[in-house]
Amino acid sequence: MLRIPVTERKDWKQTAIEYGFKFHTLDGEPYWDESAYYQFSLRQIEDDLEDPTAELHQMCLQVVDHVVRSDELLDKFQIPDYFRDLIRRSWLQREPSLYSRLDFSYDGRSPAKLLENNADTPTSLYESGFWSWLWLEQQVDRSVLPHRSDQFTSLQEKLIQRFAELKKHYPGQTLHLSCCKDTEEDLGTITYLQDCAEAAGITTRKVFVEDIGYGEDSQGQPVFTDAENHEIRWLFKLYPWEFMLRESYGQHLHHCPVNYLEPIWKSILSNKALLPVLWKMFPGHPNLLPAWFEDELPSDYSGRLVRKPIFSREGANISVMQGNQILHQSDGPYGEEGYIYQAYHPLPAFDKHYTLIGSWLVNDQPAGISIREDASLITQDTSRFLPHIILD
Repeated sequence: MLRIPVTERKDWKQTAIEYGFKFHTLDGEPYWDESAYYQFSLRQIEDDLEDPTAELHQMCLQVVDHVVRSDELLDKFQIPDYFRDLIRRSWLQREPSLYSRLDFSYDGRSPAKLLENNADTPTSLYESGFWSWLWLEQQVDRSVLPHRSDQFTSLQEKLIQRFAELKKHYPGQTLHLSCCKDTEEDLGTITYLQDCAEAAGITTRKVFVEDIGYGEDSQGQPVFTDAENHEIRWLFKLYPWEFMLRESYGQHLHHCPVNYLEPIWKSILSNKALLPVLWKMFPGHPNLLPAWFEDELPSDYSGRLVRKPIFSREGANISVMQGNQILHQSDGPYGEEGYIYQAYHPLPAFDKHYTLIGSWLVNDQPAGISIREDASLITQDTSRFLPHIILD
């Protein structure tokens, strides 16, 4: 695994305009960075990332099955009582999912270590599924990269195929895709998914989360509606379940007939409480890090720890600790619901850049990787996105 400086395409910003990539710069700083790329061998991709991703995903599903049957664990996952039956039913009926992403610390030599499971609202999908591949094609065509260069991504192909399967599961339904207003990256993600869904023959509509309303259909049954008063029966929501369960409209989730992407059972997978349960169920697994709930932290543990809120997104409120001393931390609004602790395993540093690998799944199938890097140990929403190649 190498980080290799490379000449940027002189026309890449114009190309980004042509392809609708509007969030390549965030808050005046580069988000997309093609001044370097990461190089992997095929063995590293297949043995160290792809295979563990598939195995860990199945392990995580076993955790879901265990947790939904235990009120004690649902307490630890901070799942409100009112929604537990809804989550159990969603899981036992195996309501279908679309995609997810496992985040790893991996240096190219040692086993990849799972840091968290982004199973509910992962972004950076467009960059991984389309834009990085376009970069590879153009750099190969221009002889900047070797002609045998490849990339680990089948995201777009698998997303379209998965949408075609879901179309059969929900025949005739219009898919609404939603995110919050004034979130350019989220809007780019749902626009890309809308393109993939339409390529599979699905009729789609966009709706902002803030514009979703509540009403009744012609038979007097409760429904959610979009800004034009169309009923919402099938919804992709780039909005976390832990927020939805605590919104004022949460009480209506029981009554409004909506098929969700992602389904509500994903609220277990996307929860940081997943990590200590994974470790308890699969102790010593080479791709896992020891993890504990606050009340289970070994009193004699002397190593560094990472404290993570049970609910958090995009690297917010993460602390690296030695005993009671905080060595590194990130700000954010999370933490009231409590924390879990994970053994510290630093991200590898390449030329003073700390590197995080996201490994994508579409349904249950590994589908590619994304790479984020930062000058900080903690990867956040503004961390740069870099391309990669496979070259043996």
